Amino acid sequence: MKMFEYEPELLTIKDCQRILHLGRNSMLNLIYEGQIKAFKLQGSWRVKKEDLIEFIRKIY
Repeated sequence: MKMFEYEPELLTIKDCQRILHLGRNSMLNLIYEGQIKAFKLQGSWRVKKEDLIEFIRKIY
């Protein structure tokens, strides 16, 4: 997706919140429910850009 051209390959929760226009709790719920693939890196959640794009394609 062209809109993600300048986003880093690994996104933080805040990056995802900004892109999806969601609050922190909503974002974490999507991760805990397995709707968005994520992993912890040095104690902080990270989402691969390609996984966020996949989630967006699924919901639209």
